[in-house]
Amino acid sequence: MSNMPANRFRAGLATGKTQFGVWLGIPDSTAAEIMAGAGFDWLLVDHEHGSFELRDVMTHLQVMAAYDVAPIIRSVDGSATLLKKLCDIGAQSFIVPMIDTAEQAAAVVSAVRYPPEGVRGMGTSLARASRWNSIPGYVGNANDEMLVIVQAETVTAIENLQSIADTPGIDGVFIGPSDLSASMGHVGNASHPDVVETVGNALRTIRSAGKFAGLLCLDESQIAHFEECGANFVGVGVDTLLLGNAARGPVSYT
Repeated sequence: MSNMPANRFRAGLATGKTQFGVWLGIPDSTAAEIMAGAGFDWLLVDHEHGSFELRDVMTHLQVMAAYDVAPIIRSVDGSATLLKKLCDIGAQSFIVPMIDTAEQAAAVVSAVRYPPEGVRGMGTSLARASRWNSIPGYVGNANDEMLVIVQAETVTAIENLQSIADTPGIDGVFIGPSDLSASMGHVGNASHPDVVETVGNALRTIRSAGKFAGLLCLDESQIAHFEECGANFVGVGVDTLLLGNAARGPVSYT
C-alpha cells in the first residue's frame, strides 16, 4: 500500500538470484554508509556480537535507507521484548541466533507479528517503523513485510533442522559454520570436511522445505559449492576484517 515500507531483502530473494552481503560490526554509521554504497545486496547489523546499542542499530537503518541495499538485523537472541523494539525502530528482516528447536523458531515468528498472528505489542505512535503513526493501515500490513530467518548453529539444531524449517512463518534458516564447527568438535575449523558436508546437507534440507537458505562463507573457494547446495544468500565479508586486511596491505611498503 502507499507509503508502506517494502522489505528489500524479501524482494531481492524473490528474484532467484543469490544475494551477497557483508556483516557490519563497527558501530560508527560512517562505516555503514561506506559499505552501503559498495554494491552489496544486503548488509547485516550484528547486534549479537557487535558493540551496538539499540540507538546505534536505528542509526544504521536510517543511514542505509538512502541506499539500494537491504538491511538485516541479527538480534542478540530471540527475546520477544528485544524483537519488539527492533521492529518498532524499523527492522523488517531478522536473523535470530542459536535456535535449536521448532518451538523456539515459532516463538520468534510470534514476537515480530501483530495479533492475531503474533504477540508484538502495539506502539505505533512511538515507532519509526510506522513513521510515528503516519502510515495508514500500518498495523494491518506490517506482518506481511516481516522476514524471519533463524540461525541453526549446533548439532541439536541440525538434528531438528527439518522441523525448524517447516515451522509456519519461518522464511529461512541460516547456517552458522563457526559455532556449528565448535558444536561438532572442530573448534575454529569451519573448513573441516565433516563441517563442510554437514553445512551442504543442511542447505539442501532447507531448500527442500521451500525456505531460503544462507550462510556466512569467508572462503571464496567454497562459495560456488554452497551455492550449488542451495544457498540463496551468502555473507562474504565482515567490515572489521575488510578494514584490517586493507590496512595491512600498505604496511608492506614501510
